[in-house]
Amino acid sequence: MTGGTWRRVGWWTATGCAVLLVAVVLLAPADLERFTWSAFLRVPVEALLGVLLVLVLPVRWRWVAAWAGGVFLGLLAVVKVLDIGFDVVLYRPFDLVLDWPLLGPAVDFVAVTGGPAGAVGVVVGAVLVALGLITLVACSVVRLARLADRRRAVTTRVVLVSAAVWITLAGTGVPLTSTSAAEFVYDHARQVRDGLGDQEAFAAESALDAFRDVPGDRLLTALRGKEVVVVFVESYGRSAVEDPELSVAGVLDAGTRRLAAAGFSARSGFLTSPTAGGGSWLAQATLLSGLRIDNQQRYRNLVGSDRVTLNAAFGRAGWRTVGVLPGITQAWPEGEFFGYRRIMAAGDLGYRGPRFGYATTPDQFTLAAFDRAEGGSPDPVMATIALVGSHAPWTPVPSPVDWADLGDGSVYGSMPSGTGAPESIFTRDPADVRADYRRSVEYSLGTLVSYVENHRDDDLVVVFLGDHQPAQVVTGGGAGRDVPIGVVAKDPAVLDRIADWRWDAGLRPGPHAPTWPMESFRDRFLTAFGPAAG
Repeated sequence: MTGGTWRRVGWWTATGCAVLLVAVVLLAPADLERFTWSAFLRVPVEALLGVLLVLVLPVRWRWVAAWAGGVFLGLLAVVKVLDIGFDVVLYRPFDLVLDWPLLGPAVDFVAVTGGPAGAVGVVVGAVLVALGLITLVACSVVRLARLADRRRAVTTRVVLVSAAVWITLAGTGVPLTSTSAAEFVYDHARQVRDGLGDQEAFAAESALDAFRDVPGDRLLTALRGKEVVVVFVESYGRSAVEDPELSVAGVLDAGTRRLAAAGFSARSGFLTSPTAGGGSWLAQATLLSGLRIDNQQRYRNLVGSDRVTLNAAFGRAGWRTVGVLPGITQAWPEGEFFGYRRIMAAGDLGYRGPRFGYATTPDQFTLAAFDRAEGGSPDPVMATIALVGSHAPWTPVPSPVDWADLGDGSVYGSMPSGTGAPESIFTRDPADVRADYRRSVEYSLGTLVSYVENHRDDDLVVVFLGDHQPAQVVTGGGAGRDVPIGVVAKDPAVLDRIADWRWDAGLRPGPHAPTWPMESFRDRFLTAFGPAAG
């Protein structure tokens, strides 16, 4: 072929790519579950309106509109990518107002798992990809606008015929056209409106606190002398109880029998977490504050308020409050708000063994470290403990160790370990990921049962729950946000106090067990164990 022929081939190839890119941006759904061929086999009405605008605008405004529309469409593409990512991990679209603060913790998370250089690389790469996508889409729109301008007669006929077909078929239900991009913009505009009003709504919610002015001698009177431990089990969701492929029912039922042999009884139900797939700190803040904390703006407003958390209520009533948080690897000023007198972060646990995936310490060592540090406290202890062994990527899982042999954790050195990135779950065989998830939750729950069975006294009360469901690569779509919760105690008077909750007996809640919003737990707990109960 001659040079002119090659240029024409190149020009039409570039134009075809521009058509394809613009069509994909306009037609692509914002979540992977709706990615089907039928979604792309339609004519985007927004494209027809854009071409019509190019045809009717004066020359000097034509190219301003083309570039502005191209940049806007490029931004739309970036938001769709964010929506898809958030849907895969957190079961929801990206919030243009409330989710920007989450990018900071996300970068911190990458820094913890991949190092500072990895975090910088991810940030730079994300910015370059976003700018490149916006530029590419904008140039594609301008290229197509120029083609439409040069071939105005043909373009006009195509638009008129397409409009006639659209109008004719509009009432028949035949899906030949699409307005999905306009609907996407409308949904996010409405989301922006709601997000801008969320701060005012949260201020009104947080202003109502029935326990703000309750004196300490009237708080938690039914638990005087008890040691109370609230344990969050990472990614322990309802699916781990009810999905046959993920079920840890065997561990829960065996644990119920083992604890019964040791004199303990349990009751269990479900809570609906404010998040799924991630955002553990939002769930923990929700349970402890009694407010729904489902975005980072609410979290920041919460930790700057005078809200009485569950920990603070125990502290006011005379307990020594401790936070055992192995996922904390840097300064954490929010701890003061939650009411902890002592915070045991990752560096405070004395662990000298290897990491297992994301977990900085094995769950068994975390519980033992808490025992060593607080076992001799003259005051009753209320502890909040996060078990992170079941955090993605759910492999490898350490083996149980005799409690007397844990030492400084060097005993784990002979076990297979690793620092696999949590995002690796999206590139592995889903069946393997689900199996690894089940094993890791079984390890965390089995460790907790062993701890209660072998290492605590008659005055122990344990509240344990999941923080959120795992990512959809594990649960599949439509899994919901419910997480199991249980209360374990040896003193029957403790469980008598919650008899009207009608929770199921044992560690495993049944399918018809009560399900409450997670934010309702604080008030129900403080009421049940206060002087007005019973």
